[in-house]
Amino acid sequence: MQAKLDMFRNRLVKVEKHLRKLASKQGVSCYRLYDHDLPEFPLCLDRYEGHLYIAEYRRRHGMDEDAHAHWLQEAIQVIGEAINIPVAHIHYKVRQRKPGRQGQYQKKDTEDPHFFNVKENGLLFQVNLDEYLDTGLFLDHRDTRKMVMELCAGKKVLNLFAYTGSFTVYAAAGGATQTVTIDLSNTYIDWAKRNMALNGFTGSQHIYRAADVLETLPQLEAGSFDLIVMDPPTFSNSKKMEAVLDIQRDHVRLIEQCMRILKKEGQLFFSTNLSTFKLDASVQKKYNCKDITAATTPFDFQGKLKRYCFRILA
Repeated sequence: MQAKLDMFRNRLVKVEKHLRKLASKQGVSCYRLYDHDLPEFPLCLDRYEGHLYIAEYRRRHGMDEDAHAHWLQEAIQVIGEAINIPVAHIHYKVRQRKPGRQGQYQKKDTEDPHFFNVKENGLLFQVNLDEYLDTGLFLDHRDTRKMVMELCAGKKVLNLFAYTGSFTVYAAAGGATQTVTIDLSNTYIDWAKRNMALNGFTGSQHIYRAADVLETLPQLEAGSFDLIVMDPPTFSNSKKMEAVLDIQRDHVRLIEQCMRILKKEGQLFFSTNLSTFKLDASVQKKYNCKDITAATTPFDFQGKLKRYCFRILA
């Protein structure tokens, strides 16, 4: 076991040194350090400034509860030493899904909320590394957010399946004249509002709706928006939704509805984490579609990213 721990330590020291240099050059303080690089350590490590988020991929490890707890304790000790983060600033989770609710992670039971602010490209965002199995800021979309920001000056922007509104913050920072943020969860809509307020973006031009996107999209007026961001879950059967969402099955309908409400020469940024996703041929034939997955893959996700991103022009 010690030999494996030493191998893990050496890997982390090497990777941390390399990524820290790249992050410093780009002014990035939140980035992915490790993602199951070694089969003996099926962990995902994300740095959020002075904190570290560890997610363990659930698998059949063949250890009893005590043996697994001992393995984990030793692994966390090695991680803290290798990247020089105190154990008190290490936050651990097991990635698991709610029964019958694929694509939606559980909220943990904690006595106190553990929110703190981090900075990305000069913008502030609240993250929570303890109460939710997702942190509030998806690091793999860092470059996509920046690309969107550079296109938003004077535009009306719609953010669908908005989560905590990070794309909305970037749109406002880019000079959008109006933003509309839609997510099914009241919790995430409130989180999005806090993120916007952190950056000084308040006022009636920023609209928020806790609503079912599948139900709301057909109700929106044609030609209303210049730019749309849509990053839906791969699958959802939330009780709040009228219908089950399956992104491979439903993406054509969603894209068509988005294109309907875009202005002439508007554009849709569409992404999905479904590793087996195939963009339907009818969409590619009808619209100018560009696969921007490579162009929007951050340095810390090179060779590891399991999502697709498309820029579709009206």
